[in-house]
Amino acid sequence: MRDRVAEFVRSRVMPCEPVLDAGGLQAAAVLREVQAQAKDEGLWALPLGAELGGQGLPLAQYARIAEAEGASDHGPTALGSASLLDATMLRKHGSDRIAGLYPGRLAAGELRACYAMTEPGTAGTDPFGTATRAEEQPDGSWRVSGRKWFISGAAGADLVTVLARTDGEPGDREGLSLLVVPTGSPGFRVVRELPVFGATGQWEIEFDRVAVPADHVLGERGQALAIAAERLQLGRTLRCLRWLGQAQRAFDLMCERAGSRTGSRGPLAGHQLVQQHVFDALLALRTTRPLVHEAAAKISAGEDAHVEVGLAKVAAARMLQQVADAAIQVHGAAGLGPDTPLPALLRTGRAARILDGPDELHITSVARRVLRRYETRKTHAGC
Repeated sequence: MRDRVAEFVRSRVMPCEPVLDAGGLQAAAVLREVQAQAKDEGLWALPLGAELGGQGLPLAQYARIAEAEGASDHGPTALGSASLLDATMLRKHGSDRIAGLYPGRLAAGELRACYAMTEPGTAGTDPFGTATRAEEQPDGSWRVSGRKWFISGAAGADLVTVLARTDGEPGDREGLSLLVVPTGSPGFRVVRELPVFGATGQWEIEFDRVAVPADHVLGERGQALAIAAERLQLGRTLRCLRWLGQAQRAFDLMCERAGSRTGSRGPLAGHQLVQQHVFDALLALRTTRPLVHEAAAKISAGEDAHVEVGLAKVAAARMLQQVADAAIQVHGAAGLGPDTPLPALLRTGRAARILDGPDELHITSVARRVLRRYETRKTHAGC
């Protein structure tokens, strides 16, 4: 199955990347065609539950396939796995109405969803600063007002799950809830696109007293952070798996270039400094992969994976940037232009060190958790 997915991404998705990257009506038409091919070949929605129309692969099995899918940024969407986080979250934590309306259509590719947490002027790593507010109405419905930014895929989304304050004031550690908002609702607006190093896909959005039904709150009122933490652990691990796939793609391009490019002193592959790039990149790949799969295994087993996910996220982001940079160096000027995916891979690697929590957040979080264990041991030893 992994080989079939890898071949599909290589032969069907990668050739369409220039069109898909550009967005617009042509991109949408091409994406629908590729998705139909994935369904015809039995490769659609591999990690989604059978009750949603997926193939029900558990994370432990899907992890290797996720690497192959992720070799292209468009792979997960083309193969129907991009909806995993949203469909699972809505089905598990949504009301009966939400569970009946949205997860199945998300899994089928009929709807697209996004997740809105960070806000302009507020540290993205501090949800307690959330100022977007949901005010309860006499009939139990809500009115949501506020602004969110760096929201992936917001312009094409049919639904947005928004983190909003239902009680208290910004800075309070309580009173945060998740609400599901159809983007066609009056008062919802896409403010602007936020290109990341020139690439599309991130957006700023606004809610101006958007009406939300009472049954469109996920879980219990005020329990957003527990749901968000669950989503973030799986989401970060999936990103790491896909970054491994992208780094492997960059590594393959580097080695192919080294073997095919010949100068006055022979093939680049015979140059020791090129061999150094190959060795260092391979070392980074081989040492990062076990960390990521350990995180996936912990999550799959239902165990606490905070340390493993933090280690994997920092290592995978650094590794992708390192491998893509080495591949560009071996390509020379050709690695800077539009004829290879290397500039996009390098951009992804650099952005990865900030998106989904900057390196510094994960470093301090992991270190604190590890040090607390030693403090506990010391206390028990003293007793």
